Amino acid sequence: MVTKSRLLKIFMAASAIIFSGSVLAHGNVSPQAVDVSTLPVIGEEWVEENPYRNEDDSTLLEEAVKIGKSAFNQNCARCHGLGGVSGGIAPDLRETLTPDAEGDEWFMYRIRNGAERNGITYMPKFEGIMAQEAMWALKSWLDTCDPEVDDDSSCWVGDEKNSCLTAEGQCE
Repeated sequence: MVTKSRLLKIFMAASAIIFSGSVLAHGNVSPQAVDVSTLPVIGEEWVEENPYRNEDDSTLLEEAVKIGKSAFNQNCARCHGLGGVSGGIAPDLRETLTPDAEGDEWFMYRIRNGAERNGITYMPKFEGIMAQEAMWALKSWLDTCDPEVDDDSSCWVGDEKNSCLTAEGQCE
């Protein structure tokens, strides 16, 4: 005969098994590819500096920023927070990355190679999953985020901040 106590134990064990899968799934998130069909092809050779930063064509820069925002939300926000404002899991990218060659070098090294310590993946490798164009688009969007603002409202998100987007990335 099944007692209430035994039935409760079975229910608790089943619940623990079911819900532990959803908790563990966070660590197994697969990077998502990003559609860059509206950006010009950069080529097979990896470039060292963001090719969209000093682009004379503001329409192209705006497209790169739009794609970069989408790429960030699909692949990065769950750890780095909306707008790059870290929730404590991963670095605050607004403070870590500078909109210059030095920031570009660090960004490309990390996004291409990921981060692993003691056999634990802290950040997945995106090389081979995300095109170089998508990586630079993501960096273009991050360059618009102001580290002085504590939420994602400082980042360029569309027409309302379009007028302040500059070749240097920062809004004035």
